[in-house]
Amino acid sequence: MASLGLEFQPDGDVVRGPGTTAVAVREHADSTGGHVDLGYVLRLGEGEGPVVWDCTAGLGRTEEERLQNAVRMWRTTTASTVVELLDGRGMHGDHFPAGSPGGVAGWHAIQGPACVFGFRSTPLGDWVAEHQLLPAVAESVLPRLTGRDVNGVKFFFGGRSGDDVAEVRVNGEPVDEASAALRELPWPRGERLAWVRCFVLLAAEPPVQAGSPAGGGTGTAVPVAVASTALPWRPGSRGAAGAGLLRRLLRHR
Repeated sequence: MASLGLEFQPDGDVVRGPGTTAVAVREHADSTGGHVDLGYVLRLGEGEGPVVWDCTAGLGRTEEERLQNAVRMWRTTTASTVVELLDGRGMHGDHFPAGSPGGVAGWHAIQGPACVFGFRSTPLGDWVAEHQLLPAVAESVLPRLTGRDVNGVKFFFGGRSGDDVAEVRVNGEPVDEASAALRELPWPRGERLAWVRCFVLLAAEPPVQAGSPAGGGTGTAVPVAVASTALPWRPGSRGAAGAGLLRRLLRHR
């Protein structure tokens, strides 16, 4: 989290961050290890406060290495998107107001960086930087959104020609119809294994409230605005799905 400009410290069952933010950790039922569920808490201490949950997995030779890589993957994609929701400066994600190219009706979308990894992953990374994922699956995703202030949509896809995988999860739950729509998109399938993971937050109006991520841990509640006039948001250029940000992809080779 320090790489995102934030200071977090272990505190009992959570890792407490600035203001009322925290990260909660819970085990994931996975016999292979290296799989963990992480929840970005926006208003710690409120039972009904928003929590953005996401499961993450990593590769490695040992369980510790797999867990470290899983947390880094989550930090790069999911945590960056939540930080952008709280910060709103366009440094950690691209914004798509409702009805804009790359967005969906009724929600303000924030897409964080994509994590592209594997062998010869450049074509896959370039494709992601130039295409819009959310509108392509919106028909299946929108009915699955809850009345909560913030909904999370995770995309994971890749593999190789003849052996690919595509998965879309909404608030941690797989959506088969959206996954099928993602699989039908013409993203590159090469001869070597390569994957991409990215995360999108859909924020409702009126804005949620959360502790300031960069306010020195004062605990003061600040608005997380979703109206396009509230903060100097930077929409993705040329209507692409975050092309300005996703050009700066984290690549694991």
